[in-house]
Amino acid sequence: MRHRHVIALIGLAAVALLTLAACGESEPATPSGVGARAVAVMTGPDGASMGTVTLTQVPSGVLVSADVHGLSAGGHGFHIHSVGACAPDFTAAGGHFDPHETGHGLFVNDTPHPGDLPNIYAGSDGAARADVFTAAVTLDANADHSLFDADGSAIIIHAKPDSYGEEPGAGDRAACGVIQRA
Repeated sequence: MRHRHVIALIGLAAVALLTLAACGESEPATPSGVGARAVAVMTGPDGASMGTVTLTQVPSGVLVSADVHGLSAGGHGFHIHSVGACAPDFTAAGGHFDPHETGHGLFVNDTPHPGDLPNIYAGSDGAARADVFTAAVTLDANADHSLFDADGSAIIIHAKPDSYGEEPGAGDRAACGVIQRA
């Protein structure tokens, strides 16, 4: 059992190094805010509360934890978007967070942009819970891949699943939440 934990930690470190290399960083630096948290309070197009997405800074990246409801059953694109705004409509959140212009697509790019996260899945009751780890973003304000850049960032949940291809194909924006420090 101990060997599995060591292998998992080595794997996480390798992912962090590859992501930092893709972002132009020469060596990994531990974010100054390890343990820092941020929250996106999710709302639907009608303003109804749809739950929260919590982001926690860890030494090798950010743990993104979704606890949302009010979705249709099935898969939904789950992305970090480039602007910390949801109003007047969810298009205010801009495109996917991509500070290094690497392009979309977990299936087509060696280093997809930092806004690409795996789909989340809602049950028949419309609830979805997910924990997703990404080494491609940080809550540390002093980094070039920080979610707290000049215009902030948002979480968007789409009506359909992401294709993971060059074009997201995830459909309408079903929920939005501005990422704010907790």
